[in-house]
This record gives sequence, structure tokens and C-alpha cells, in this order.
Amino acid sequence: MRVLLVEDDPMLGSALQGALQDHSYAVDWVRDGAQALLVLHGQHYDLVLLDLGLPQVDGLQVLQRLRGQGNAVALLILTARDGLDERLRGLDSGADDYLCKPFELDELLARMRAVLRRKGGTGAPQLGNGLLRLDPVTRQAQSADGPPVQLTQREFALLQALLLRPGAILSRSELEDRIYGWGQEVESNAVEFLIHALRRKLGSGAIQNVRGVGWKVAAAA
Repeated sequence: MRVLLVEDDPMLGSALQGALQDHSYAVDWVRDGAQALLVLHGQHYDLVLLDLGLPQVDGLQVLQRLRGQGNAVALLILTARDGLDERLRGLDSGADDYLCKPFELDELLARMRAVLRRKGGTGAPQLGNGLLRLDPVTRQAQSADGPPVQLTQREFALLQALLLRPGAILSRSELEDRIYGWGQEVESNAVEFLIHALRRKLGSGAIQNVRGVGWKVAAAA
């Protein structure tokens, strides 16, 4: 899952990036609104965490420009601006949720999962296609006829990317994009290695290879 963190506070930004990476998110971090707009123009993200009090371009302006351009990326505002007018303005400008600082990491993670569920068109807390089920909280996966198994961070990230779009074929570069953030070395044959590990845990038919194109999980039954 690829996340863009837009935060100008170096201590908070560094702490959030590390914590989210520990929870299997590939996190890119920028420190001002102008850079956020530039990055969002050329890179796909599943979720944006946006501070409002940003240098160069205010966070609210970033949000309004994105929505004005038709960019429907999931977006959660993280800010110290806790007044009712500010919250209403952020939500009415197109934010999917609004969380005031300071906040607990567990609440942020829960809100991120909720926003991503809504954007994915499901209210269910777990992802699944009728053959596989994935719990984003415990990072456990389960096949229809097997017990729950614990996944590593990157196994979870890869399976989550596939289960968010059951039936869709994702290429190697698309899967790498959801596993690795900026500055993280992409290991040789990492995708094949992870898929092999997932098949070992969940069964050989859990993930299908479309030769020369990419990989997919079966469409929802």
C-alpha cells in the first residue's frame, strides 16, 4: 500500500514514516505543499496523509487543487487545526477524514483502514474474494480450506494490493510500487519470492500468474 505523507515537522514526519513502514505501508514523505502537488501529478498513491499548516502551498489549497483536477485519491487530514470551521472546511473540500493532533498511532491506523475500505467500495473490515481472506489488523491471511497464517510485512503488502482489486492483473512494477517507498532498495526477484512464499502458506492457486503480464487473485465469487 503506497502512502504519501505531507508533513513539515521533521520529528513528527520521521516518526510517522517509520511507524507506518513498520505496519507494512510503503511511505514517501514530502515537507511542503508544492512538492506534494508535484509528486501527486506523476505518482500513484493509495492514500495521502496531509497536514494543513504547510509552507509554500497550504494543505487546504493542495486538497482543493487535487479535487479540482479530478484526483480522487483517498486523503486523510492530520492537523493541529481543531476548530469546527476548519474541520468542516476540510471535509467539505473533499477530505475523506480529519484527525486532529496529537493523536494515537492506533487511531490513525484504524482511520486509514476505514478510509481505504470506503474507497475500495467495501464496508467489511477484512479483504477477501471468497477464496482468500486478509485481516489488515492482524496481518493474517486464510484460504477457504485452511487455517489463518501470519504474513510478513511485504507478504501482507503484496497480497493486500491484489485483494484490493480481485480479478485485476498487476504488473511487477505496480506490485513493487506498493511494496517499496523512495530510497528502499528493490531486491532482485522480490515479487516472485513473495508470491512463492504466499503460495506456500495459502496454496498454489492463491495467486495466479498471467504470463508476460503480471499476477492476480481470482475475482470475487
